[in-house]
This record gives sequence, C-alpha cells and structure tokens, in this order.
Amino acid sequence: MNQVDLNCDLGESFGHYVIGNDEAVLPLISSANVACGFHAGDYSEMRRTVLRAKKNRVAIGAHPGLPDLKGFGRREMDITPTEIYDMIVYQIGALQAVAAAQKVDLNHVKPHGALYHMASDQKKYADAVVQAVHDVAPNLLLFGMDGTYLTTAGENAGLHVVYEAYADRTYQPDGSLTPRSQADALITDTDQALQQVLEMLREGTVTTVAGRKTKVRAETICVHGDGAAALAFAATIREALQTRGIKIDSWKK
Repeated sequence: MNQVDLNCDLGESFGHYVIGNDEAVLPLISSANVACGFHAGDYSEMRRTVLRAKKNRVAIGAHPGLPDLKGFGRREMDITPTEIYDMIVYQIGALQAVAAAQKVDLNHVKPHGALYHMASDQKKYADAVVQAVHDVAPNLLLFGMDGTYLTTAGENAGLHVVYEAYADRTYQPDGSLTPRSQADALITDTDQALQQVLEMLREGTVTTVAGRKTKVRAETICVHGDGAAALAFAATIREALQTRGIKIDSWKK
C-alpha cells in the first residue's frame, strides 16, 4: 500500500474539562474524528476543532457517540435502533452546521466507542447507523472494521467504506479488538504500535494476543487522541511511514 490515512479522535474537551493534545496532534494526522457533544465535546469545542483542522488541512469527520458523558461513550446502552438513527442524524447535522459556518465540508463519519462496537456486532444497530448516514449525507465516507455488520451494511447501502485498523489496540484471534476491560487491550509502547502498523500495511495481517496472525484491512489507521502516548505514536508512525515512501493522506469522498 502506497497511501494510508492516519485518523485521531479529537474535540473531546468540554467546558473546563480538557482532554487530549489536539493542537499538537493535528499536524501529524490526515483525518480528524470530531466529537459531536454526546459522549464528549460541546458546541464551542466543535467550532475550535473544525478551525484547527481547517488550518492544518486535515479532513474533518463526525464522531457521533452514545449520550454518556460520564462514561465517555464507552459503555453500551439498552437503546433502540430508532434512537440510534435519531442521535446519528442529530450529531452529523450539528457538525455539518459548524463546519459550514467555517466554510469547510465534512469528509467522513466514524461512530465512537460503544456505539462503534454495537454497530459492528449487531446488524440492527449497523443498519440504523448506515441509514442515518445515507439519509443525511450519503456522500460521506464511513469508517469501520472489515468483516463487521457496520461495514457490510455500508457497502450494501452504497456508501464509500474505508476500512479501519488500530495502532494502539490489541486484537483477538477472530480479528476483533480486545475489550478495554482486559489488561492487554491497550498498546502503550511506541515501537510495538509501529511494528503493528507496519505489519498491517506490509502483510495485511495483525499478530493477535494469542500470537497468531489474522487478516486485516488497513486503509485508515486510528490513534486514540485521549491516550497518554497519542502524540508520540502519531509522530513515530508518520515519520516511519513517510521514510518508507508511504503517503499519509485522507481518502476523499
């Protein structure tokens, strides 16, 4: 692969609560997933993040989540597909308006946290997410993991699906991410994260926690913005890929 997108979840601060190091990370990535106020972020932070991304020529995407500020959108909720549909429409629409006011367009949508996993694992939630994206902005790219209900539904609906892989998460033998509740879920070593990314791009595989390789499609690589090592990971991965002649750029809608 001679091109890959590097994405990061940003705009997750709200009020006096500051999370991440957005200004330092933005020059290192090519796509920003902007929190839309449900799991994190607020209207002012959305505007600030859009402006920062615009300044750095970084593609802007909606990062809708469950309405769970206290749990940072990482706790599953007993919620109906209709509610999922409504909250996705609401959050994409909010960020679209913020972006339009700053004379920029959205490029993609990536569900956050528990919503991402619910849509990956259950068809009814995947269909709700995809229907919302299709109805609001069918030209937007949809980020998701290969082999999930989310990307399958996106493909079936005619959306442009971009397959996502993770630099800072470990993988299970079935290709799913190790749950955050497990001690080995996160990669905190910069070299380990880099080697995982290089394997993904060179071989199309990832070495799982069981030590076996499984196939993975990596068109966009995620580095979580709230991670302590996010800045080091993004800088190291960017430099290593560019040194190897791999272009870092967003996929266009």
